[in-house]
Amino acid sequence: MSGGRRQHAVAVVAVVAVVVLGACGRRGNPVPPETRFPQAVNDLTAVAREGGIELTWTVPRRRFDNSRILEPGVARLFRVDDAGTGDPRPALLHGDRIRGYTQIATFRLQEPPSPYLRGGRITYIDRSGLVFGRRYTYVVLTTDAQGRTGPPSARVSVTYIAPPEAPGALRGEPTDRGVRLSWQAPATLVDGSPVRDPLTYEVLRAPDPVAAPTVIGRTNPGVTSFEDRGLENDRTYYYAVRAVRSADKMTAAGAASERIAVTPVKTTAPAPVAGLVAVPSRGEVRLSWQPSREPDVATYILYRAAGSAPPARVGAVRPPATTFVDRNLRPGTYRYTVTAQDASARANESRPSNEVIVTVP
Repeated sequence: MSGGRRQHAVAVVAVVAVVVLGACGRRGNPVPPETRFPQAVNDLTAVAREGGIELTWTVPRRRFDNSRILEPGVARLFRVDDAGTGDPRPALLHGDRIRGYTQIATFRLQEPPSPYLRGGRITYIDRSGLVFGRRYTYVVLTTDAQGRTGPPSARVSVTYIAPPEAPGALRGEPTDRGVRLSWQAPATLVDGSPVRDPLTYEVLRAPDPVAAPTVIGRTNPGVTSFEDRGLENDRTYYYAVRAVRSADKMTAAGAASERIAVTPVKTTAPAPVAGLVAVPSRGEVRLSWQPSREPDVATYILYRAAGSAPPARVGAVRPPATTFVDRNLRPGTYRYTVTAQDASARANESRPSNEVIVTVP
């Protein structure tokens, strides 16, 4: 090659190199590809329930470099089962799968998302070929829309033991800002064998008939009652109860009982009205009293009695009024009292105020 041609070739190579480097648009060291993987799930849980094993976890929203995953892909659930002796099978990533595990479910994270995904968490019940007494181990993988799969979650194992039948005869007694619940303990497990150990119970509550109930409390073993406090009076709540069995360091929750509706009600009457005063005149009596300090008084009720007759209601006024005129009276002697009635559904009424006796001319 002549000197001129050699110089031309070197110049072309230099131009190509400049173009390639310029096309990168970035300076500095490249980002290690492994930092772009989704973070691993760190809160996978598994609980044996009636009819299956319930698995719940939070979907990762960030990568290993802590950047947000703007285009989520899918989550996949893997399972392996064994007799329960020794350690469960290791969760080793092989390509985009877990070696020796079976993929049992896939959950779409993009729009439209899987119906099992709510509020960034997936809740799924595995009902596929479960056998009482077998140990089931689960692992979750997350893959973004670019096909990058993060590391496996920590394994979670549960031995599938027979749960109890649903509790029976759930009853609810309304109280002031509360509900007292009681129920009958189930006598058998779902496999027909008898319950041999005391059960605990999860109490579930929902704000309306169609909403999913949430656990609000758990009893001690053998306790078949529960009191829910701090509720809103005159509002209806919906309750169910499920039994939880513990055996060999394993737990299994049974099916929930039928729901019942209970409405807390105020049962405490307002304090009595004080300071009732009566001023008679021809054909009428003017009554006045001190206002009640109770915040929920809805009505003041006036009572009148003549001679030995029992008191009869003659009128009512609403706060802030604290006066009443009883008109069209015949001459004679009358006795008056006033009560306070609250605004609750039961309309609790206080004891009578001090009694005043007047003579109408």
